[in-house]
Amino acid sequence: MKAAPFSYRRAATLDEALAAGGETSRFLAGGQSLVPMMNLRLTLADTMIDISGLAELRRSAAEDDRVFIGAGVTHAMIEDGRIEDPSRGYLRHVAGGIAFRSVRNRGTLGGSLAHADPAADWPTALLALGAETVIRGTGGERRLPLARFQLGLMETALRPDEILVGVTVPVLSDLARWSYQKFCRKSGEFAHSIAAVVRDPARELAEVALGAAGDKPCRLGRVSALLAEGDRVDPRQLGQVVDADVRDATGLAASSYEFHLHRTMVVRACARLQEQT
Repeated sequence: MKAAPFSYRRAATLDEALAAGGETSRFLAGGQSLVPMMNLRLTLADTMIDISGLAELRRSAAEDDRVFIGAGVTHAMIEDGRIEDPSRGYLRHVAGGIAFRSVRNRGTLGGSLAHADPAADWPTALLALGAETVIRGTGGERRLPLARFQLGLMETALRPDEILVGVTVPVLSDLARWSYQKFCRKSGEFAHSIAAVVRDPARELAEVALGAAGDKPCRLGRVSALLAEGDRVDPRQLGQVVDADVRDATGLAASSYEFHLHRTMVVRACARLQEQT
């Protein structure tokens, strides 16, 4: 199939892009999600506003104890270290596992978050990292924790006159450890389960996130609290809290294949984290 007819406009500045935006327009960055959706006519737009050339969306900058990463930064830029990685290799690892290199060359961080596919890498990975979204609109700028940005399946908190301009992530300390595990039936496809764990005692950060298990990635509260207690966790106790969190997060029967898949990914991620102590 081919996309329905639309007009194309290349924005020279972010303000120009915002002025042209609206209910029936779409912002185009890498196009790795939006273009296929439009070709299938699952997404319609009267106007396509190209923001891929905006330098202000392809930068990173220090902000106190956090780092801003622009929405137009590609996966490849993060993978190749062309953007500062304050996460001790976590972001580079995640970026390098996204789809194929041709996709990573064009696909963007902001595009992935705005597309809000629960099986994509960045929504889960950045949730575990405690990321905050930076949103610009005709009325000014606002910031929203990533946990409140994705509302559901391919649904975000962005208003029609707003654009995601980037995210901020914390600068992790030398004590930080992380683990990122995902299961795909074949290389390059969207995940069937993702488990992300980030622990930094110096920042009092202990977050476990589960993706590809519902309408949006979710924080596993009991597991996060258990990991926050110390470096070594009793395997039996870990299994019990993982069972409870996965059951509450997914509503799946404990006997189902999907439940065991998600459980295995979370337990494996936590085990890999503890191996780093």
